[in-house]
Amino acid sequence: MATASAVEAVLPAPGQFRVIRRNGKVTSFDASKISVAVTKAFLAVEGGSAAASMRIHETVAALTETVVAALKRRSPGGGTFHIEDIQDQVELALMREGHHKVARAYVLYREARARERAEEMGQEAEAAPDARALNVTLLDGTMVPLDMERMRTLAREACAGLEGTEAALVLEETLRNLYDGVSEKEVSAALVMSARTLIEKEPNYSFVAARLLMDQLRTEALTYLNLTPSHATQAEMGQRYGEAFRAFILRGVEHELLDPELRSYDLERLGKALDASRDLQFTYLGLQTLYDRYFIHHQGHRIELPQVFFMRVAMGLAINEIDREARAIEFYQLLSSFDFMGSTPTLFNSGTLRPQLSSCYLTTVPDDLDGIFGAIKDNALLSKFAGGLGNDWSRVRALGSHIKGTNGKSQGVVPFLKVANDTAVAVNQGGKRKGAVCAYLETWHLDIEEFLDLRKNTGDDRRRTHDMNTANWIPDLFMKRVVEEQDWTLFSPADCPDLHDLTGQAFEKRYVEYERMADEGRIKLFKRIPAVQLWRKMLSMLFETGHPWITFKDPCNLRYTNQHAGVVHSSNLCTEITLHTNDHEIAVCNLGSINLAQHVDEDGLDMQKLERTIRTAMRMLDNVIEYNYYAVPQARNSNLRHRPVGLGIMGFQDALYKLRLPYASQDAVEFADTSMEAVSYFAIQASSELAEERGKYHSYDGSLWSKGILPIDSIDLVEQGRGGYLEQDRSQTLDWAGLRQRVKKHGMRNSNVMAIAPTATISNICGVSQSIEPTYQNLFVKSNLSGDFTVVNPYLAADLKKLGLWDEVMVNDLKYFDGSVQPIDRVPEKLKQLYATAFEIDPRWLVEAGSRRQKWIDQAQSLNLYMAEPSGPKLDNLYKLAWVRGLKTTYYLRAMGKTHVEKTTLTKLDGKLRGVSADAAEPAMPKACSILDPTCEACQ
Repeated sequence: MATASAVEAVLPAPGQFRVIRRNGKVTSFDASKISVAVTKAFLAVEGGSAAASMRIHETVAALTETVVAALKRRSPGGGTFHIEDIQDQVELALMREGHHKVARAYVLYREARARERAEEMGQEAEAAPDARALNVTLLDGTMVPLDMERMRTLAREACAGLEGTEAALVLEETLRNLYDGVSEKEVSAALVMSARTLIEKEPNYSFVAARLLMDQLRTEALTYLNLTPSHATQAEMGQRYGEAFRAFILRGVEHELLDPELRSYDLERLGKALDASRDLQFTYLGLQTLYDRYFIHHQGHRIELPQVFFMRVAMGLAINEIDREARAIEFYQLLSSFDFMGSTPTLFNSGTLRPQLSSCYLTTVPDDLDGIFGAIKDNALLSKFAGGLGNDWSRVRALGSHIKGTNGKSQGVVPFLKVANDTAVAVNQGGKRKGAVCAYLETWHLDIEEFLDLRKNTGDDRRRTHDMNTANWIPDLFMKRVVEEQDWTLFSPADCPDLHDLTGQAFEKRYVEYERMADEGRIKLFKRIPAVQLWRKMLSMLFETGHPWITFKDPCNLRYTNQHAGVVHSSNLCTEITLHTNDHEIAVCNLGSINLAQHVDEDGLDMQKLERTIRTAMRMLDNVIEYNYYAVPQARNSNLRHRPVGLGIMGFQDALYKLRLPYASQDAVEFADTSMEAVSYFAIQASSELAEERGKYHSYDGSLWSKGILPIDSIDLVEQGRGGYLEQDRSQTLDWAGLRQRVKKHGMRNSNVMAIAPTATISNICGVSQSIEPTYQNLFVKSNLSGDFTVVNPYLAADLKKLGLWDEVMVNDLKYFDGSVQPIDRVPEKLKQLYATAFEIDPRWLVEAGSRRQKWIDQAQSLNLYMAEPSGPKLDNLYKLAWVRGLKTTYYLRAMGKTHVEKTTLTKLDGKLRGVSADAAEPAMPKACSILDPTCEACQ
């Protein structure tokens, strides 16, 4: 039985939680009853020996804590649960912790008790309480009868048009969770929770839950906007959205939440453009994400509805347009359709008093105290308004370097990184999300070995940065030395300051000169080590701590479109931005993502729709630059002078599902190529059209664009600068010669136009897979403030339904195998290939697809790499492959060790044992990287 302290640690004060029994009576919540039931299940499986009892006691205590914590997340301030919901959480906890035999015993126990109750009391005793006997407590404390007709209307609306959903089932489940005197708020919550519990059986219930959540949101917003009546169904909102929109704008300005300029729009015209039916597109996760983090609130109450939210963002982006109502409606249509979505800062802040809409800021830190602490102050100001940060620290002198002003020795870069780390923690982006920063250091810096250790959990904590991301900024010469097994020399930048600004052959020549000077004794402070030794430590730390990330200095610079204006010294927080920085310019990038899944069908890419979407999206991104709030002047100077934007993609995996292409296939690699080619073509074309309308960006003359060198052409510059070691596809399908001429004639509005960001949150809003990521799991449990709920791959569920394989046994199998279909015998091989998850795909496929995209992108991409069973040789091969294939950067390494007990059998819900294989089929491998090591077993 769980100890009292274990339960008290996760429960609020006694009496705040109650339980609805099966007969409709409400009793106090008693966590010890969970412990008793789980203990019985364990004893039934493991027996009651002294040793077993001790182990069971500890395990049950932990499981009870887990269950109570999950219930508390669902209702943080206290609430009422049906006994069946509690038992469902117990079963889920047993499965998630790997106690599968015990879970089976618990399921069988529940079934047996249900039969006993049916025999003893008859089916009537198990029926839901009589809805006519239920009363609801309103906010003012008065009691009114439960409005069953409205509940039926809401349930019918929520299930309308969604195959496999039943309004009656939602109502039945909801009534089971109600009791006489239930609060009005709990009634709404019960409707949502009832739909959520059905998601694992039918993914369309995610849309049902979202639509029922919409009813809560409508009531909250209409109430606090003082609109009557405060209740409205989805059908009624078709007539009331304009009214809510106008009230929101006026109230938002009144409370100093919105820019007063928004009042000068034709609010009636914009209100009529709002499409209430688009509220039906949200999944539960998408709408809950908007509700929790994005909607404008006042005194804790959300006063913004989804279509009002999209229009508010559009109004901000159109605020400087000539016909701004028309443009605002155009932008609204794009956002609300999910064809394109702006970045999180844009969604947070557009139309507000401080419209900081840019996503990323890149800075370079000088080598003096004023400069260092000035850069840290800039970090704080930029982070305050939701900007992600990338800092270049390579100029700061190394440990042991002479300090002329004090005649002392430097403590190196690490102590300052500790200060930057703590600053990021302290400034948490206005309370909306954690402040985040990534520090970059070049591989020749004498402090590089300490830099590699920054994220370790051991050692002197004063020289650790547990919250800061870190990345290696690696010159090509280092990679050559690794491959050729030569030595590498580490220097302090105080002795070789020009290396910071040199790239390609110029860097290599000067670096060799400094090595000669060290050999001759003219440079005293240096260290020489085998390059392979440092490379191995880099990979070891990447596996052990997830940092520093591997990024490549030379391709970022040699392919940089604006290299005449400066040097790229780092990337950003997520490794997709590659812009130059100096003491007078903080690079800024303005991001947004095309939802690729909305632009494909079974026939492939819809090129005409993609072109229309990108033309409008590029205009929106360009508009950010004038409208943006700049916390520091160096950012404003840089952004207005160069006007870079980063148009990316998300939903790549969804697009592959629609096209029936496995991620681990040559066809998927080809699609990555052709889809990014189209995005690149239309983005460059759109920027050139904007230049024709609005003028070229200020520093255009001298850029690669002005010389007729497009991103696809700049690969040649890497090959020349690297002197070999490059194997990157150069094929193309569109009329690039014609576009080249257009750019030379009209110029470009933006110095850079493309970057693929992680889209972690905005992809949830749109209900698609993140960025270019493969599916992580086909079924998983999502935890948030509203509790735990199941997320199912809807494409897989649809395919299994067609084959008659989607049932409770299949759901149980997917839970058991962590969302993998590979070990499930009933699933056809073609579906196993199509629905292989991230750790079941050889990571070289991700590199190959990334290489094809990179050839079209003028910046970079946030490319996560997944490895189920990491090893030194595999990591070595993978990251060398990334370099040879021309990638500019990589992002996280997601590694999964052998930490779980091998799953060789599975207990089905029907009680039968079936043998299965725990090993997924070995996927076909991409073409070997012959340039690295022809004898390497991993390369074959």
